[in-house]
This record gives sequence, C-alpha cells and structure tokens, in this order.
Amino acid sequence: MNQEDKVSVLLVCMGNICRSPTAEAVFRRQVQEAGLEHAVHIDSAGTHDYHIGKAPDRRAQEAAAGRGYDLSGLRGRQVARADFAAYDYILAMDRDNYANLLRLCPDEHRHKLRLFLSFSERYPDQEVPDPYYGGRQGFDLVLDMVEDGARGLLKEILE
Repeated sequence: MNQEDKVSVLLVCMGNICRSPTAEAVFRRQVQEAGLEHAVHIDSAGTHDYHIGKAPDRRAQEAAAGRGYDLSGLRGRQVARADFAAYDYILAMDRDNYANLLRLCPDEHRHKLRLFLSFSERYPDQEVPDPYYGGRQGFDLVLDMVEDGARGLLKEILE
C-alpha cells in the first residue's frame, strides 16, 4: 500500500510542541494497536513557525512518557499549503487554530477541516486547551482529551 492509498490525518495546534505531537503519538499507538499502521498515515504540524525543527516540550514528553507514549522523535513543523491537498483529515486542537487553517485552506479542501474533539465522546466539540503556560495537570488533561478524541477518530475511520 503506498501513501496515496492510506487515510491521512494531520493534527494541528499552534506551535506543534505540545498538543498536536501528543495527539500524533496517542493516535499512532491506537492505530498500531488496531493493526492499521499500513492503512493510516499520521503527522502533526503547527499554524505558526515558532518551533520548527524543535522537539516537543519537555513537559509534554514527560506526561506522555508517564502513559507509555514516546514523543522524543517528533519535530515541530508548520502547516504547508500542500498539506491541504495531501491529507484527508486536518484536525485543529482549538477554534483559534481552526480559524487559522480556514484562512489558509483552499475552498476545495475545507471539508477536511474539523476540530479534533468533534470525534470525542467525553469532550465533544470542546477545545484541547493549550497547556504551555500551566502546570503538569494541564498536560495530563490534554492526554485525557486526546486519548478520547483519538478513539473516536479511529472509530470513524474504521466505519
């Protein structure tokens, strides 16, 4: 199966060092546990260029590691215009980044844009809050929300 045959998912936050790499690692593991890594391509990006090439935030990595997720190999990148054509799902962590994506997205790809938590059962249509300026509990909440949203996203892809 080549890249074009895969369902492709791009997870997006502002800087691509906290929420979206966490979501990428969580969703990747759920896809692997379902035996579907051959059928789903997953990536993450930021709407801003603050952290291009940088590893995820140390606190995000520590919180994720506490639940068995490894973010250490991920590096920040900014959403590129080509991403709108390349991905089937482009999922924003919050409404501000959704609005940023809408401004960048060509009209023919707008149907691909959604809030990540629109797939969640426990947190439907909420935003994944940015934990950057808070404490450890914010990173744990992000993990709770992302794990639930990822389950719902996988369920939709399977259907």
